[in-house]
Amino acid sequence: MRLTIVGSSGSYPGPDSPASCYLLEADAGGRTWRILLDLGSGALGALHKYADPLAIDAVLLSHLHADHCLDLSGYYVMRKYHPTGHQPRIPVYGPAGTADRMARAYDLPLDPGMHEEFDFREWLGPVEIGPFSIEPIPVLHPVDAFGLRVTADGATVAYSGDTGPCSSLDEVARDADVFLAEASFRVGHANPPDLHLTGADGGAVAARAGVKRLVLTHVPPWHEPADALAEAATTYDGPTELAVCGAVYDL
Repeated sequence: MRLTIVGSSGSYPGPDSPASCYLLEADAGGRTWRILLDLGSGALGALHKYADPLAIDAVLLSHLHADHCLDLSGYYVMRKYHPTGHQPRIPVYGPAGTADRMARAYDLPLDPGMHEEFDFREWLGPVEIGPFSIEPIPVLHPVDAFGLRVTADGATVAYSGDTGPCSSLDEVARDADVFLAEASFRVGHANPPDLHLTGADGGAVAARAGVKRLVLTHVPPWHEPADALAEAATTYDGPTELAVCGAVYDL
């Protein structure tokens, strides 16, 4: 399995990165399967650098805030109007109401909305997509939100999505080869409860869960990313780095 960081900026696109998007690839059945974890603001354009967007097999949305889902609007246009013709429907997994949320985002009638381009499916339990096994686990955020565990080729990528500290996050991260942990907040700030993690929070989860590598992501442009690294080092002594666009992890 190969992980590519497509976008890692928190809350909105930053000067060096689109918002959240992560490409996972694995070979099976004589071909390469490709899925996206989130497709946030600005991510679709950057995705062209790393894969043909028309070769994506499924999109997995952790939650429905704009910085995690809104470029599905542009992807709808691409799949509907591409010069090679209307593209086959692909699955889009997300919380309840994803199809209507995306129709409203593009000012479409709810019927047909984007249903002719995407096969919208609600997170109700584990799913299989080609070689990928995906487990959605509810986490703590103001809207319905899920951490995602993706396993293929004997390796696991864990993705926190957006979440405040919660016990279920340890299950998301358990024994992961790579833990993509958001680090939106800073220790010592007056942070709202039940919303986001600090670098120290992500490190503490990684330590408890036996994570092999911690990759901090979703740092908003108003923060200094190195501060998140410094915080994580106080709670986790394993390999730790910042998510950088274009970084590739072969697992």
